[in-house]
Amino acid sequence: MSTRRTAEMAAIFMIGDGILGLIQPRRHVDLWRSNLPAADVLVRPFADRPGRRRAYGLAQVIAGVILASQLRP
Repeated sequence: MSTRRTAEMAAIFMIGDGILGLIQPRRHVDLWRSNLPAADVLVRPFADRPGRRRAYGLAQVIAGVILASQLRP
């Protein structure tokens, strides 16, 4: 798979994950909670902090759009 296609897939994931984090921050964080410490460490900073998750979601959307806009065929 080409690097550009991989970057496009990353941008799509960032945008989608960011939007879910913006509109449903508590549900989204709860869904990703895990009994595996290595996985849970990624979402723990957002637990019971919906404003923080929304801010991160907005940053994800912006970064994803910037990444996608830089890609050329």
